[in-house]
Amino acid sequence: MIQLNKGINLGGWLSQCNYTQERYETFITEQDFIQIAAWNFDHVRVPFDYNVIEKENGEMIESNYKYLDNAVAWGKKHNLNVILDLHKTAGYDFNDFGNKEKNNLFNNANAQARFLSIWDRISKRYAYVPNVIFELLNEVTDLEFIDPWNKLIVKAVETIRKNAGENPIIYGGVCWNSASFVKDLVPPPSKNIIYTFHLYEPLLFTHQKAPWVEALRNGKDIPFTDSMEFFRKESKVLGFMGENLFRAKCEKMGPEFFDEFLKEAIDTAKAHGVPLYCGEYGVIDRADAWESVKWYKAVHQIFEKHQIGHALWSYKEMDFGFTGDHYKPLRDFILK
Repeated sequence: MIQLNKGINLGGWLSQCNYTQERYETFITEQDFIQIAAWNFDHVRVPFDYNVIEKENGEMIESNYKYLDNAVAWGKKHNLNVILDLHKTAGYDFNDFGNKEKNNLFNNANAQARFLSIWDRISKRYAYVPNVIFELLNEVTDLEFIDPWNKLIVKAVETIRKNAGENPIIYGGVCWNSASFVKDLVPPPSKNIIYTFHLYEPLLFTHQKAPWVEALRNGKDIPFTDSMEFFRKESKVLGFMGENLFRAKCEKMGPEFFDEFLKEAIDTAKAHGVPLYCGEYGVIDRADAWESVKWYKAVHQIFEKHQIGHALWSYKEMDFGFTGDHYKPLRDFILK
């Protein structure tokens, strides 16, 4: 099994972008892979959207596969493992929570066929390339998708395994890859499976003033205090997005909370004999940098305790850009 210990996301390159050739050619280059390797990361996660590699009618855009090819080749050249993460697919966008018309993947046979076709092509192209890992789909949202997602996982794993018998395959649970729903994932349908989750708890802190979170966009500065009372009180505006704080039994925010919050996912992965991996975690650049470092220290303490591999969100820009000036205190901490 490929080891995924310390990684970083290349968000905004082939996903969540303006989808122009200029973006694909210039946002990430080999020089970035050289820098990432020099910083002693061991892998990159490469989010890509379906419309980068295929037209709306499903016709393949062969010329754009070169960007995935580049990521794989640069990773191999600079000793970085590469996760190819299908961030959005036809009929599914994690930003369209609750939109049954747009998010019709799980009840639309044509959309599912396109999803499986993408993984058939990707797995054929990178079969047995030793540094490539396949991540089936980023952040499935609605709770009602648990069963249909599990069924689609099995079909996707079967599709990939016909072509690539050894490459690891990553998949996570609903509610935006919440650790709380790892327990509901289908048991590994094959060998070399990795369970994943994303960690942005408490959302009140990690997404403070985020313009895309209506309840927080005009909020105040939030410190990373150890007071659960503070976080519970202030998180009421988030509704269900803050419920993990109210379910917690611990009375302190920090390592104690993260240890408790991740326990069920850790136990599930152990019971199924698979690694547990955090594919995204981070703090928005609107938070105080030194308060952010406190959060990262607490999270890393638990990652190290349970040997959970992880990938920062994100390398550049995207409101979480590790290379930005705001994050110098974080870089100093991460790179020690």
